[in-house]
Amino acid sequence: MNIKESQLKICTKYQSKFEQLKPNEMIAIALDTLGQMPIVGERIVLKEDQNVSWFIYYGEYSDADDFYKPIHWYHLIEILPEVLPYLGLEQGFRFIIDNEGYEDVWKDEN
Repeated sequence: MNIKESQLKICTKYQSKFEQLKPNEMIAIALDTLGQMPIVGERIVLKEDQNVSWFIYYGEYSDADDFYKPIHWYHLIEILPEVLPYLGLEQGFRFIIDNEGYEDVWKDEN
């Protein structure tokens, strides 16, 4: 199954519109927490001047200014392929997964 097919499957499962990432789209990732569990992702509703919609971290969240680093989404193919199926979820969705098969996906209505 390719990336788009796996994303469509997750969108169908969780009743989300499919929002495909653009080829040059950036995501924000907490690289310093790489390898911790769980993996948490949130797709925010973009404001007019924003260009990063996905924020991903591992383990515990931090509000430190340098917690997230921007990278092109396609780098996840190598460093974090397990999140790729979730990146087609529409704005407002969140997910939590771990390496033992746990999966929680929901739309934050706030």
